[in-house]
Amino acid sequence: MSLPSPDHSLWCRRYRPTDTAGARLVCLPHAGGSASYFLPVATALSPRVDVVSIQYPGRQDRRGEKPFTDLAPLADQVHEVLRGQPELPLTLFGHSMGASLAFEVARRMEADGGQVPTRLFASGRRAPSIFREETVHRLDDAGLLAEIRRLNGTSSRLLDDDEVMRAALPALRADYTAAELYRSAPDATVNCPITVLTGDRDPKTTLADAHAWARHTTSDEFDVQVYPGGHFFLTERTDEVIKLLEQHFQS
Repeated sequence: MSLPSPDHSLWCRRYRPTDTAGARLVCLPHAGGSASYFLPVATALSPRVDVVSIQYPGRQDRRGEKPFTDLAPLADQVHEVLRGQPELPLTLFGHSMGASLAFEVARRMEADGGQVPTRLFASGRRAPSIFREETVHRLDDAGLLAEIRRLNGTSSRLLDDDEVMRAALPALRADYTAAELYRSAPDATVNCPITVLTGDRDPKTTLADAHAWARHTTSDEFDVQVYPGGHFFLTERTDEVIKLLEQHFQS
């Protein structure tokens, strides 16, 4: 079944547009996250890299759209969007739920015989074949917000803004549903290299969970980068992660 033609301007956010880039980085946010989370990456890498941040339905200026509660159709739609982009060597970077989504998008890219990723950066997420029963998506609003506070995924200022958080809750709950119910076949693989990024105190991803991503690539290139911090180590280690990306695009 063919997908409806996507509005690329809704999905693809370019905070630092460039016409001279030699490569593209596609960034996929975490549960409850938005494309603007990757603004520092776009600022640092442009104009050498065309940084595209994916904006999921159900948040910010897409608040009126129904968010996805299943990762598979979301991956189908993101894949369709990326197929319509001007061709450049493409790297995928996903954090938390976005890492699982990036893996599924990479699988679709490789399966359709078109452009394939040069590398997948999987950040803050256990390997696809590791499934745990998680029920955060079933909690009431207070419980869901308590989980966000525990992971420190949203600034305390925003968490204290009742109006903002009420508006964000439907997308948060939908994203957690998609992330927590996601299951992958144990033998699912991609051909591209995988680099895993993880915080050494991440309550959601153990070091064993991070290293288990090695089972999901047929490439000889696989590595794990460990940073000080919890689930959102990216926020505190932005400069170090950007340096890692710069090294990738220089190689």
